[in-house]
Amino acid sequence: QVQLVESGGVLVQPGGSLRLSCVASGMIFSISDMGWYRQAPGKQRELVASITGLGNTYYPSSMKGRFTISRDNAKNTVYLQMNNLKPEDTAVYYCNILGAGVWGQGTLVTVSS
Repeated sequence: QVQLVESGGVLVQPGGSLRLSCVASGMIFSISDMGWYRQAPGKQRELVASITGLGNTYYPSSMKGRFTISRDNAKNTVYLQMNNLKPEDTAVYYCNILGAGVWGQGTLVTVSS
């Protein structure tokens, strides 16, 4: 019943920007800590950013400066703003309910010229 649906992944040019969205249903979104992860072929899935229900954010050091996570509890949506994209950012990006083992289907971001 719990469902996460990611969207917004497209082909973008290096240096470009993109905003991903994740719409949640079947859960109490406002009290759920959420995260964005990504996985490229042959690589381990890694955390991009996380945000608590209250809005506190966390970024791994490798992600700081280019990505911003935010949420709109009225819309049951968490966002990932990505700037200055690089080819190595190419991956499937997943939404996640932290600690609950619930994932979306992912949305593909391709950074290429």
